[in-house]
Amino acid sequence: MGVSSRPGETIISTERRQFARVAFAAGAELITTQALLHCQVIDVSLKGVLLQLPTGAVPQVGMPCLVKLPLGNPEDGLAIAMAGELAHVEGGHAGVLCRSIDLESITHLRRLIEVNLGDAAASERELKALIAAAGAS
Repeated sequence: MGVSSRPGETIISTERRQFARVAFAAGAELITTQALLHCQVIDVSLKGVLLQLPTGAVPQVGMPCLVKLPLGNPEDGLAIAMAGELAHVEGGHAGVLCRSIDLESITHLRRLIEVNLGDAAASERELKALIAAAGAS
């Protein structure tokens, strides 16, 4: 995936993935059974999130976790919360595979992706694909 040095630029990548990943520069909390880590979001999709870990943090792959991604002002309390597992940890990055997400969080996440894709129909197709994949599991 390409990286932009220009602030505010959105990068969208689908590199061998069914779901578009949207660059989203924000802080997040990664909560595992062993630690609470303050991370930076690199990108997010309907299926998970890629995080920049704090220096020295090396959580275990396969570990269950919760990712909290605050939206807007902290006082508002708006956040995306997804429960998942650490799919990969390498080079200071952690990929979290979303296993469950509440209705309010998926609504916020869908809107975030829709705005960044600039195409409501694409976001709708992705949500239908996610639901179909969940039904097939």
